[in-house]
Amino acid sequence: MAMTDRDLAQAERLIAECKNRIASQREVIANAFQKGHETDVAVSLLRAFESNLQAFEKHRQLIRAWQNRAEQR
Repeated sequence: MAMTDRDLAQAERLIAECKNRIASQREVIANAFQKGHETDVAVSLLRAFESNLQAFEKHRQLIRAWQNRAEQR
């Protein structure tokens, strides 16, 4: 399966979106904490977003590695 620039661009978009969600979720947590609300569920969701970000970044690395191998052939 050949990885294209389009695949790389999609991975980059997913990473950017995930980073935005993480920033927003951190704001949600800060606001909830400031108001004395429970933050357990919000923090759990933040951890899930961070895990997704790591997966997207690893996927981007794989795409780049596949592209580099294809260029060497």
